[in-house]
Amino acid sequence: MPIDKAVAKTYRGRLYKAIEVKMSTVFPPFPQSRMQRLRQNTRLRALVRETQLTPQDLVYPLFIHHGTGLKNPIQSMPGCFQQSVDQLESEIAEIVQLKIPAVLLFGLPEYKDAQGSSSWQEQGVVQQAIRKIKALAPELLIIADVCFCEYTDHGHCGIMNSQSDNHNLDADATLPLLVKQALSLVQAGADVIAPSGMVDGMVRALREGLDGEQFSHIPIMSYTIKYASALYGPFREAAQGAPQFGDRRTYQMDSANANEALREAALDVSEGADMLMVKPAQAYLDIIWRIKERYPELPMVAYQVSGEYAMIKAAGEKGWIDEKRVMMEILTGIKRAGADIIISYYAKEAAKILAQ
Repeated sequence: MPIDKAVAKTYRGRLYKAIEVKMSTVFPPFPQSRMQRLRQNTRLRALVRETQLTPQDLVYPLFIHHGTGLKNPIQSMPGCFQQSVDQLESEIAEIVQLKIPAVLLFGLPEYKDAQGSSSWQEQGVVQQAIRKIKALAPELLIIADVCFCEYTDHGHCGIMNSQSDNHNLDADATLPLLVKQALSLVQAGADVIAPSGMVDGMVRALREGLDGEQFSHIPIMSYTIKYASALYGPFREAAQGAPQFGDRRTYQMDSANANEALREAALDVSEGADMLMVKPAQAYLDIIWRIKERYPELPMVAYQVSGEYAMIKAAGEKGWIDEKRVMMEILTGIKRAGADIIISYYAKEAAKILAQ
């Protein structure tokens, strides 16, 4: 039955009045209350700061390129590189020195095919990188991306249904191959797997596949809510994984939807996800907040994606903004929204500032 507008207006008025009375009871008005008292200097502001960002909150992504002697600058992501395994030593040393606890690995393989079979090879580029990093820094946590867009010749995140006019991803055909890829990465030494393709049923399939091979201790950091965003553009240059036809809107989320995100999260929780992720971060702070409110027990991960990074970098290079201040403000905002873990290409720069 519709609520009468006059009744609703009266109800809102009473509610606002009750809140006003309550606030005046707890907090006396000006001049007794002066909010500026706690903002007078750096030490006082730090003492009462509600949200604390630390290097321990950050994960740094790395792009591992096949070959040797490679450290290719990524033009749309200044400060980031495609690196071959033999170039990782100084990179890993810096990450450890900055007390960043984890890296997220993406691979650029030597060859691609329709199934992405190079992703599960024992001598695959990411598998080699995992073993190298474990030898250099055993204490560093390795999160392995589990997807196919970098490994398939068509650039999509799984097996495509060739019988479909709109090129839908075939989840049933993709799931066994995701398990195959994940097992190969874990056998190489990955500490966490992060399925990123938004393939229906991926968490359940991976949990069952890992458990069946005595890897029940390996956590799943699921890309639970991944929007079909225009902010991934620079990443597609970095990982060389742009779709060769169509787009990913048939399996990634519509950016206008929020309630759908709650359902995606509920499904991943029921299938055994250990951590939930929202990607991108800056444009979806409301989604981070909603998911954290719904599942406060589970670690909340937010991915500040390549386009978000590139926009800040570009505006900073133009002198239009103070890049460092904007970077720290946005990272803090992501944490304030509810993120426990932030994946960011700014992780090293932020950690340097936080160390000061």
